[in-house]
Amino acid sequence: MHIQVHSQPRARGGLIAWACLTVAIVAEVVGTAFMADAARHGGYLGYAVMAVALAISYYFLALSVRGIAVGVAYAVWEGLGLTLLTLVGVFVFKDSLSVQQVIGLLMAAAGIVCVTLGEAHTA
Repeated sequence: MHIQVHSQPRARGGLIAWACLTVAIVAEVVGTAFMADAARHGGYLGYAVMAVALAISYYFLALSVRGIAVGVAYAVWEGLGLTLLTLVGVFVFKDSLSVQQVIGLLMAAAGIVCVTLGEAHTA
């Protein structure tokens, strides 16, 4: 098996990589929201949407690591996905959050910002 190493700088494909990561995050949120809906209300259509959306999410996450360090891409994917899914839970599924959970989400958001800014300086 031959592995080709690209000599182009990471910043050159950065915009496309971040766009792929954005698609991956949106697909993850859609898939997991449909999973939650199907689990709460039944129906196989929700699980089918979940499977397709999560497959799309992982595909675009894989594409994003061509231009973003894998640890950074995964941290942003997971962190923003968690935050957006929490918002979906609160506004769509009427979940409630404790003060401790809100503080944890704010800390996660701050961590995502730090990781993302660190990636921008290493490219």
